[in-house]
Amino acid sequence: MENSKKGDMTSLLQPTGWPRARGYSQGVAASGLHVFISGQIGWNEQFEFESDDFVDQSGLALQNILSILTLAGGEPEHVTRLVWYVVSKTEYLGCQKRLGPVYRAVMGDHYPTMTAVQVVALMEDRARVEIEATAIVPIPPVTSR
Repeated sequence: MENSKKGDMTSLLQPTGWPRARGYSQGVAASGLHVFISGQIGWNEQFEFESDDFVDQSGLALQNILSILTLAGGEPEHVTRLVWYVVSKTEYLGCQKRLGPVYRAVMGDHYPTMTAVQVVALMEDRARVEIEATAIVPIPPVTSR
């Protein structure tokens, strides 16, 4: 196991001899406050779509996840798992070069475990992607007075 940062309660799990994954981690071990965030889609705070573009919607969905996570004191590096539900595998794979910079603008260089699944449809007809998140926010140590 390797720690991401000094004092961080998260360790990446990388089996010896396995090549490093690109854009995600194989496993994460963490301790702290567990935060589960329901699938977020790429609409704004008023639940209105601003774009039908997959990359634009992905960026907004990630921002929506962080808006919820901050309420628990979390930051992008506390996300341990993302599950992406996409309506088109071809669309998802075809926009990787455009998606990378948008992902990093929201999440930084943090790559939790990720799963991507193609689905027949999402509940909102205009949604191209829905992203579910799990995060572990470190609990500050209790100090005595």
